[in-house]
Amino acid sequence: MSTVIFSDTGNINLPYILVPVCVLVTRCKHVIPHEIQEWKACHFASSCRCQNVPRSQNIIADCSGKDLLRIPKLPHNLQNLFLQNNNISRIEDGIFKDSSKLKTLDLSFNRISYLRKTSFKGLQNLISLNLGNNDLKYENKSFELSAFYFLENLKSLNIKRNVITSFVPDLWKLRSLELLSIDYIADKIAILDEKFSNLKRLTGIDLSGITGNCKMPILTEKTFLYLPQITHLNISKCKIQHIFKGTFKILRNISELDVSLNTCLRFETLENITTDLQHSAVKILKVNNIHSIFGMPTVLNTSHIWSLKNTSLVRFEAAGNRIQRIESGTVKYLPPSLTSADLGDNMFSFGEYVIELKDLPITSLEISDNFSPHNVFNSYIEECPLTEETVTINSINNLFFYERPFFEKWKKKSTFFPVPEKLKKFICKSNNLNSEIPNIGFKANELNYLSLSDNVLHTWTGPVTNIRKLTDLDLSANFCSNISKIFFNQDFINLRCLLLQNNLLGLVLPTDVDGELFQNLYNVEYINLSKNKIANIPNLLFKEQHNLERLDLSENMIDDINFKISHMRKLMFLNVKNNRISILSQYAMNELDSVAKENNNLTIDLSGNNLVCNCDSLSFVKWIVNTPTNFLRLEKYECKTSTNTLSLFRNPREVYETLQKECMSYESLIIGVTTGILMFIFILCGGMIYRYRWKLRYLYYMVKVKWRDPEHNSDNKDERLYMYDAFVSYANEDDTFVHHNLLNNLEKNGNIQLCLHRRNFLPGNDIATNITSAIHNSRKTIVIMSASYLASYWCMFEYNMAKMESIYERNCENILFLVFYEKMSACDLPLKILELVHCQSYIEYPNDEYGDVVFWEQLQKAIESY
Repeated sequence: MSTVIFSDTGNINLPYILVPVCVLVTRCKHVIPHEIQEWKACHFASSCRCQNVPRSQNIIADCSGKDLLRIPKLPHNLQNLFLQNNNISRIEDGIFKDSSKLKTLDLSFNRISYLRKTSFKGLQNLISLNLGNNDLKYENKSFELSAFYFLENLKSLNIKRNVITSFVPDLWKLRSLELLSIDYIADKIAILDEKFSNLKRLTGIDLSGITGNCKMPILTEKTFLYLPQITHLNISKCKIQHIFKGTFKILRNISELDVSLNTCLRFETLENITTDLQHSAVKILKVNNIHSIFGMPTVLNTSHIWSLKNTSLVRFEAAGNRIQRIESGTVKYLPPSLTSADLGDNMFSFGEYVIELKDLPITSLEISDNFSPHNVFNSYIEECPLTEETVTINSINNLFFYERPFFEKWKKKSTFFPVPEKLKKFICKSNNLNSEIPNIGFKANELNYLSLSDNVLHTWTGPVTNIRKLTDLDLSANFCSNISKIFFNQDFINLRCLLLQNNLLGLVLPTDVDGELFQNLYNVEYINLSKNKIANIPNLLFKEQHNLERLDLSENMIDDINFKISHMRKLMFLNVKNNRISILSQYAMNELDSVAKENNNLTIDLSGNNLVCNCDSLSFVKWIVNTPTNFLRLEKYECKTSTNTLSLFRNPREVYETLQKECMSYESLIIGVTTGILMFIFILCGGMIYRYRWKLRYLYYMVKVKWRDPEHNSDNKDERLYMYDAFVSYANEDDTFVHHNLLNNLEKNGNIQLCLHRRNFLPGNDIATNITSAIHNSRKTIVIMSASYLASYWCMFEYNMAKMESIYERNCENILFLVFYEKMSACDLPLKILELVHCQSYIEYPNDEYGDVVFWEQLQKAIESY
């Protein structure tokens, strides 16, 4: 049967034909004739809004917390009505006369002060009634005789936090009642009298002072005399001071008994309780905090629990009793049916009894919060009668946890740590264990859940062996800063959940560059490394975690996801909130996209980071818009803009488009200006190099010449001596003219020392250096101009070097003489040579007998002048 709740939270969409059921508006209409009567209390419009629901639904009206002063008239087919937290002071006669289908009625937390016999007339099918926290404290004046007369099918009744005495109203008509929650206040001996004798079906009774008013100082064999059929009894926090033997003996059907938070009982009373429960049907026994928090330490003796061997007990709770140790041999009296035990918040010390733990039949054991300081202001404290308390505890084999490290002490006792063979769950947190975890092995076990959290296990050396069935390991909050690379060995092969939060692993994880720490955790599905002061994670730290589904790195100091995750094809959630991430690198974005394309369920939480939205992070914002990766609570992400203001990612595409417009103007301007400047510099440099190319080459070779032959160089031209009178620049095709005619007429006949490249160039030097050196060391340079000369690269090189020599070394002195060996027209000459022809004199070779004489004489005079 599905359920529909009437409230003011909006309409409910259901795939059925919908009809109006009730109306609580200014005008009551739209009701179905012959199906639902019109609600008369239209002035309670704020309580319930009419909703369209299918005819076959379980109809619920939730009118809680609406400040109602009275109960409105109800439709006759209403099945569940919640009116708690209002100001209803009375139940009007006949208000429920047409509510025969009502099954649940909650009138708790109102101001109802009396109940009449006719108050519940019409509720013959009601199953659950809650009248708790009202004003029914006037005993017979509040409960008229047979006030529950018409509730013959009621199964659950709650009238707690009303009366403050031992008064019990007339319940004889509630023959179907199964669960009763009631207050009970007695001055001395508590007796649930014959008023309960007719409640033959009553199996559960809740007298707890946690949810009501309870005071039962003394319990005797008469206390529950009229309730032998009870299966569930809760008398926790009832200020019980003593329980006599025989109190629970009549309760042979008891399945669950809770006497917790009766701190004046003292732990010795446990013997009376267990003695009465032998041969009973008890499955769950809770005796938490039955010993004063200011009392002396206690010992769990054999006499306390020996009777339990005759029961089928499944769970035993004795937390908060200042138990220091267990008497040797006690464990064997626990029944083989016991599967779960909670002995936390005690003062257990290390003794020989620990060896007996392996004989326990339990599968779940919790021994947490030992030696934890109690907060007196938050603890339940009773004022107990003074009694002399004497406790003697043998100090032999009773070494406290804080005297020596726990694991160190055990290594001196045995090679293997004893655990119950059937134990599957072991919780040992908040016990102030201050030690390293050394090389230790467990005896044969079924352990799959182990919690050692909230201790001071500062170094994990290991290896820890024989735990191949372990699936959940909690080592959180241990101040650990060092893990051995062999700690998580191959025996952790089946580990699924690893909790390492609240440690100091940021000191050791960055050093694991080869990913050796977690390399054996092939099947782990969840790793929690939050709050570990991690600033950097090596790329290969999680290299073997192919089956990882959730990774929590929140509350650290990470500034980027720089570790490999693309191999984690099953990864569904990556938590990096509250770190120092401003943007993700391209590597991180590619890694996340690689996983998201394989796994559409990948979600990342980047909230609480220092995200930025500026031109530098444009690609990151674009990735957020387009990536297949899901973001948890993306609308709450904040990013800092270029103006140092915070912006929300409510619409990431809008954020990206706005940012793109802002950055495009700057980007294009920057690119344009930068490109223009670079092009200008490139062109300017190219032009300058081209314009002064010969000068630069000349200066380069001159530096080489002067560096190699400094003694032939002088800054004063008057003192300078030249090696040659003239350097002859000619093409190879004119070799015959130079070496026969020119050499004979000038050098042999005219005593002029010439420099010829075939004869005078130094072997081993490069050609350009030889040319520059020859020009520099010659008084004049004679150019034998011909068509072949103009076509030769090296000839033109010699020409330009001679020209640079005349400009930069000879103060523009005319040292260059052109000898036209062939007839050439002006159009055949390059501009730079034609310019020299126009500005300076030149000589043409006449090639006749008379002209030759004149030619050689003039050429000799030109060379010898100056």
